[in-house]
Amino acid sequence: MEPTKVIVRYQDGRILKGFTKNFFPNKPTFHFQPADSPNPGGNTEVQIKDLKGVFFVRDFSGNSQYKEKKIFPEGVQITGKKMEVTFKDGEIMVGSVLGYDPNRPGFFFFPSDPQWNLIRVYVVSQSVSKVRNF
Repeated sequence: MEPTKVIVRYQDGRILKGFTKNFFPNKPTFHFQPADSPNPGGNTEVQIKDLKGVFFVRDFSGNSQYKEKKIFPEGVQITGKKMEVTFKDGEIMVGSVLGYDPNRPGFFFFPSDPQWNLIRVYVVSQSVSKVRNF
């Protein structure tokens, strides 16, 4: 399995950039290799319950000047339900979900802005304060 670029965001505010080869939403842990690790084989086990989310990205640097558009582009086919997610830390994201059940450990979220650096996010349910359907 090819390594996937992720940014791991903890509920306590810590942010780690790196790679994973074995993230599965139905598992309580996954292995993470920091992007700046001097040891290419050195993995850390990450506990999902400690996270805000796992952010799957195009690149680690992104574009600090880019301002995410919190709208759905005209004429773009959206798969799933349109939703606004508000995290406990105040961050708000707009996008779509294929399935949302607050009683599950988490869910995949697909940002509405196709130009953004985020491809998708595995949102940990306990890090969410509110959801709103469109």
